[in-house]
Amino acid sequence: MEILDPNVAAEVADKLLEIQAIRLQPDKPFTWASGWKSPIYCDNRLALSFPKVRTMIKENLIKSIQHYFPNVEAIAGVATAGIPQGALLANDLDLPFIYVRSKPKGHGMENMIEGKVVPGQKVVVVEDLISTGGSSLKATKDLRDAGFEVLGMVAIFSYGFDLAAKNFEEAGVKLVCLSHYEAMLTRAVHGKYIKDDTLEPLGAWRSDPANWIP
Repeated sequence: MEILDPNVAAEVADKLLEIQAIRLQPDKPFTWASGWKSPIYCDNRLALSFPKVRTMIKENLIKSIQHYFPNVEAIAGVATAGIPQGALLANDLDLPFIYVRSKPKGHGMENMIEGKVVPGQKVVVVEDLISTGGSSLKATKDLRDAGFEVLGMVAIFSYGFDLAAKNFEEAGVKLVCLSHYEAMLTRAVHGKYIKDDTLEPLGAWRSDPANWIP
């Protein structure tokens, strides 16, 4: 995983904490769909409701694409949270936009990919959040199967799981994130969202989320 800029990572973490897109509850953990107990819940879609935060994220995602993937020819959003972010980027970059469904449409053309499919087109995939990378990498596979050349993926935030790093490496997909879990913890302490003595259990969760016990 690449990070555009440590200062950007801190700024994005600050804003996500400020608007409560990231919530930390080490004493009253959330339960994910996977069954994992988690001290953090991240919903970056909230950023869309805050114009200044939305613009800051958009501008830094654009900088990431221009720096790491200058040959991009199209933007692909991952349904559903990557769709609005991807559309914003494609509009400002004056590029075609498509999006990838989690499963084929149940009627009509039964599309997996919505928008014009152009085999050989160089595409950058947009996600809002990276956990294990499973659903994100499924989207890249669907794009490759349709004939696109996937240059890589940009995302707002990553939990930084070792499993995700392994999955992206094995899939041959370059991942660039604006911010990540460790940067967020530093800013959460600085902003007094958590106390210093919660850092150890929060760090332990990131190291082994499947077996973490509150």
